[in-house]
This record gives sequence, structure tokens and C-alpha cells, in this order.
Amino acid sequence: MTGRTVRAEQVSATRELILTAAERLFAERGVNAVSNRQVSEAAGQGNNTAVGYHFGTKADLVRAIVRKHAERIEEIRARLLAGIGDSTDVRDWADCLVRPIPEHLANLGGPTWYARFCAQLMTDPSLHEILVEESLASPTLRQIIDGLTRCLPELPPEVRAERGEMARHLIVHMPAERERAVAENLPTPRANWHDAASGLVDALVGLWLAPVAPGR
Repeated sequence: MTGRTVRAEQVSATRELILTAAERLFAERGVNAVSNRQVSEAAGQGNNTAVGYHFGTKADLVRAIVRKHAERIEEIRARLLAGIGDSTDVRDWADCLVRPIPEHLANLGGPTWYARFCAQLMTDPSLHEILVEESLASPTLRQIIDGLTRCLPELPPEVRAERGEMARHLIVHMPAERERAVAENLPTPRANWHDAASGLVDALVGLWLAPVAPGR
């Protein structure tokens, strides 16, 4: 093994340690409450400039964490999408929209922090845009949103947009709440991530198919 290869492996290992430490600290404390120094220390790096050296700004680090998980989540979406074809059933599209992150978290085993990390981004205006940009970069997610839209032709566009925003909050925050409960050994309404996703799909199908009040 050459010195260059050893160095590359060391850099890769250091980056992974930093990503894992940052994800945990950001999830538990909030992104703005955590300094690069704290991330470096939690990652076991004696050099307090390690985060900046390997990732640049805090926004770059946040984006790297999102991308760390994106490939596996995208693979799950693609598999679910391939399984429903040209379905006209709202539930099929809701499954494709909801299940990838819970399934990814289940595959990771415990403990996990990614759901809480995403919830932190969702509530921070300066970081929310990163989550949106990275999500919209997913070709399968765009297909799922288009498929869901085709299933709701009678829903006025403004109502569909409003319910889409409600759905986004539920899809992000419900897994975060379950992840937090699991981390704190608290009871959860559902026994596992698969069943938790099923409950969320049920709720979102009801949301999207709910009648619209007259005058809307």
C-alpha cells in the first residue's frame, strides 16, 4: 500500500468521524448551538480547525451530512417507485414519499440521529433551503410528487400546495419525534419504523383526500 493510499484512507476516516459527530451534535443541540471546535473534539480530532479543513463552512458540513444519506434513500425511493408503475392510487404514491427515510433509519440500526438532524434544518430558515435544494435534486422524488399530483386532479392548486406543506412537516417531524423517543427509551405508538411509516401514510392519505370546504 502506497503512502498516498494510506493518506487517502486516513482522510476518508477522519471525514467520516467528523460527519458522524456533527450529525449527532446538530440533531441533539441544534446546528447553530454547536461550534466547529465542539464537532472536532467530539470526532476525536486534536486540531480544532479539522472541520474547516475537511468541509469548509458549517453550511458545507450540513450539506455533506445530507448527501451522506441521500444515495441510500434514493435507492429505496427508486425501488418503491419501480413497484407501483403508473398507479392511480394515492396510497401508493404516499408510500413512495413516506417510507424511504424510515426504512433507511431501520437499516442503519441504532442509535440514529438523521431524522432529528433533518428536523433541525426544517426549523432554521438559513438551513432549510439546503434541505429543500438537496431534496429537489432527487429525480425519483420529483417523479413521486408528479405522480401524486396526477392522482388529485380535483384538488384546487392552492389547496394542494397547502396540504403539501402540511405533509412535508409531518414527513420530517414525525420520524424525528419517534427517533427522539427511541433514543430516550420512551414508549412509541408503533413498534418499529415500518409500522410508524404505515401510520404516517394513513394520515397523509386522509389529509390529501379530505373534502375541501365550500368557497376554497
